[in-house]
Amino acid sequence: MKPKNEHETRIDLLQAKLRESGVDGALIIYPVDVYYFCGTRQNSLLWVPADAGPVLLVKKSLSRASAESSVTDVRPLPSSRDFPALFGSEIKRIGLMFDVLPVQQYTYYTGLLEGRELLDISPVNRELRAIKSAWELEQMRLSGNRLSGIFSEVPSFLRPGMRELDLAAEFEYRLKKAGSEGYVRIRAFNQEIIGLAVSGENAAIPGCFDGPVTGKGLSAAAPYGPSNDLIPQNVPIMIDYAAIFNGYIVDMTRIFSFGSLAPELQSAFETACGIQAWLVENLRPGSTGEDLYRGAAAIAESAGLGGHFMGHPGEQAKFVGHGVGLELDELPVLAPKFRAPLQAGNTLAIEPKFVFPGRGVVGIENTYAITTDGCELLTRCSDEIVYL
Repeated sequence: MKPKNEHETRIDLLQAKLRESGVDGALIIYPVDVYYFCGTRQNSLLWVPADAGPVLLVKKSLSRASAESSVTDVRPLPSSRDFPALFGSEIKRIGLMFDVLPVQQYTYYTGLLEGRELLDISPVNRELRAIKSAWELEQMRLSGNRLSGIFSEVPSFLRPGMRELDLAAEFEYRLKKAGSEGYVRIRAFNQEIIGLAVSGENAAIPGCFDGPVTGKGLSAAAPYGPSNDLIPQNVPIMIDYAAIFNGYIVDMTRIFSFGSLAPELQSAFETACGIQAWLVENLRPGSTGEDLYRGAAAIAESAGLGGHFMGHPGEQAKFVGHGVGLELDELPVLAPKFRAPLQAGNTLAIEPKFVFPGRGVVGIENTYAITTDGCELLTRCSDEIVYL
């Protein structure tokens, strides 16, 4: 349970940003954002005036939202006829999160709030959520410790003759037993994933997921993640999973193998670890995502691996790290055009990977928190390839 002042501080910061922007209030309708600002994920809307106390408007469940929410003014969601009466005549400019607002919903609220200007405050929301509080960092340390413990158990259950799906089921079973909530929330439109337990050429198949690795999957309807295929000998086995505790995500990848790997793959893995080491050395307040990405890409290029860096050749992901928190794709991002300086309290998953079509994927991923003078590793487990 969060301390109440967590939410009060978040709402205070949001209100200050609203006043700076000349916005009269924020209407928050996306469930993760509602949870972030008031502590309940029940089906509800949160109205945050710039100069008055917030109001939680609940569709279902009112009793549970009242018990969970740090906002004290909790009411049933009024009918569409009565909804406009909540907003006084002085409320002229209302902020919404356009990045996750369907056109149908925008049209609906435009009609309900006729005569008022609806504005996009998505950047404000994402910037606020990118700086984690001490309480949030504790949740992410918890997630990192538990996920690292599950990765350390892999040699006890990964056996020859397993399918990729069997490996995924064993890993996910342990995640669930440890209390991981399973909701890998992704803010970006049309993105979804559970986790990756993929091997050999299947790991290197191009796909729809906006990351370096997609996997073969089980069908054209679920074209990512593990397949029904047996895990081969002498190929990289990549396990890439997130753990979610109290809503907070950490992300981690490790490589395993039955037998040996070709020298080129082993060398590429060592390059990935070298890129990670360089990023960690430079992962500090004031660095920019663009500079860090370009530095990582330059190391890959100088090793002769630029064409394999961060994805299937010709379909490469243009990032090497992404913010994590309540969602898998938060700010900041280590990518071109991300020029805002990193700040203490940012949390990022760093994932330099190399994809070799027909052969497999090697790489590493860990989650870090930016501190005042560097970064803190949140996923503490040996980075080395585990040969079985």
